[in-house]
Amino acid sequence: MFKRKKLSKSGFVQGAFISTFGIVISKILGIIYVIPFYSIVKTRGGALYGYAYTIYSLFLALATAGIPLAVSKIISEYQTLGYYKTKLRAFKIARFLSFLIGLIFFIILFIFAPLIAKLILGNLTGGNTIEDVTFVIRVIDTAILVVPLLSVYRGYLEGHKYITPSSSSNVVEQIVRVLVIIFGSLLSVKVFHFKLSTTIGIAVFGATLGAFISLFYLVNITHKKKLQLSRRISNTREPKISNKKIIRKIFIYALPFIMIDVFKVLYDFIDMSTVVKTIAGMNNYTLSSAEAIMSIISTWGAKFSMIISAVSTGIMVSLIPNLTESVIKKDKEDINRKINKTFQILFVSIIPMVVGLSLLSKPIWFLFYGGSKIGPSVFAYYIFTSFFVSTFTILVTILQVLKDYKTVFISLVIGVLLKCFLNVTLMNSFYNMGLPPYYGNITATIIGYFSSLIYCLFALNKKFKINFEVTLKNLVNVIFSTLFMIVSIVLLRFVFPQYSNIRVVNIFIILCYVLIGGITYFAIIYKTGTLNAVFGRNFLSKISLQLKSYFNKKH
Repeated sequence: MFKRKKLSKSGFVQGAFISTFGIVISKILGIIYVIPFYSIVKTRGGALYGYAYTIYSLFLALATAGIPLAVSKIISEYQTLGYYKTKLRAFKIARFLSFLIGLIFFIILFIFAPLIAKLILGNLTGGNTIEDVTFVIRVIDTAILVVPLLSVYRGYLEGHKYITPSSSSNVVEQIVRVLVIIFGSLLSVKVFHFKLSTTIGIAVFGATLGAFISLFYLVNITHKKKLQLSRRISNTREPKISNKKIIRKIFIYALPFIMIDVFKVLYDFIDMSTVVKTIAGMNNYTLSSAEAIMSIISTWGAKFSMIISAVSTGIMVSLIPNLTESVIKKDKEDINRKINKTFQILFVSIIPMVVGLSLLSKPIWFLFYGGSKIGPSVFAYYIFTSFFVSTFTILVTILQVLKDYKTVFISLVIGVLLKCFLNVTLMNSFYNMGLPPYYGNITATIIGYFSSLIYCLFALNKKFKINFEVTLKNLVNVIFSTLFMIVSIVLLRFVFPQYSNIRVVNIFIILCYVLIGGITYFAIIYKTGTLNAVFGRNFLSKISLQLKSYFNKKH
């Protein structure tokens, strides 16, 4: 007789890997579609797409209100304490709140879309119109009705340390979204000959359809595994906890996540409100070229940053329930270990990725977008912002679990104020020095996040006595290994072309450089003992089992 397989829990390191794997796959899919999409909608369409997604991201951050990650934490907390009935009530309350808040923000964004479009473009002419921006904002607004609820289901499963279903849902969501973007925009332009705003509207609707199908997938899993998810491990007597107290706890836990999502989008909004207007007013720059720069920062270049952020997101998904469990048990040694392990995994993974993407900016850009005078230049520097954003996101997550909300708020305010004050100033300064003005706003972003990051690290060390000595030692080894990787790539340029004017040839060029650079990096990092120290000696065998489960498990 056929027997359904059980959901399997993941430990911290394994959970971080499997969640990262799923998210990275979804982000890679989100990058691959850019090649045909860019060729269909061009720079102006990319800018319009970026406008819609920036505003959508801001309202989605408000609509989700940090509830999904808060759900992961509260489910993990009640599960650890043995409060099973309270855990289920918390899940049902979170579902209702997420739907209600999503509906409210959907209505608000729909009504005020014209006003927001006017704020973005001002009185500028010659590019996208206020009507175009209004239309695409309203189309993508429909996703706000679905995504918050989807995120709550992910948080519920992640809170139980069931990482694989949540990770799989990310892939499902992205596959549907990419298919809608590619085939929808292609049919719109080539078959039906719709105008550009309609094409972009179809493309952004992929977010709604992808989220809906992914939600159906998770609801189905949750229903099928209802008994397993509600099974008691202990017979702890539950105290009486009111719905009001649960709601209050959800919002308290959600607050830092609300803040970081909103402040992240504020960085983008500052760019969106200042970059085009500032650069378009400079000599040798037109509105069209300024919009092209903004589209690189907000859409085309940002696509590659998603791979870097996927690593931190994957780690965060596994970190929250595991670190929460240690905090509830008041195991200070384990808290210190998990926090250090988090940064070690992050640094080993993303530092070589960021540097490698920067060094290969020309062939990567030419492969995805074709020839460009400024594209590789913007991307080669912009990709470094993803390192600071990812590190800071992990820091905020840790401080949230430790309930140090004051430090989170102060660090975010410091960063966004610096970004706000420096953005236009640095663009003008770089321009006056004969350097590209867009380096100014990228530098302002790095300064903002770096300042916030330093403040958070200081708080962790001072308030919670977290010792980063081992992490710093591993960081030195990572930097040392990365330097060897850089040398190998630079030397390879003397015997192998850096990029080709034939688009498809760049695939082989990139693979060659990645292979040589990757082998060099991992050989050195392994030789230093850092790889075993961070992941453990039996890590590869465990991961092979996780990946086998990821592909073969039937939910």
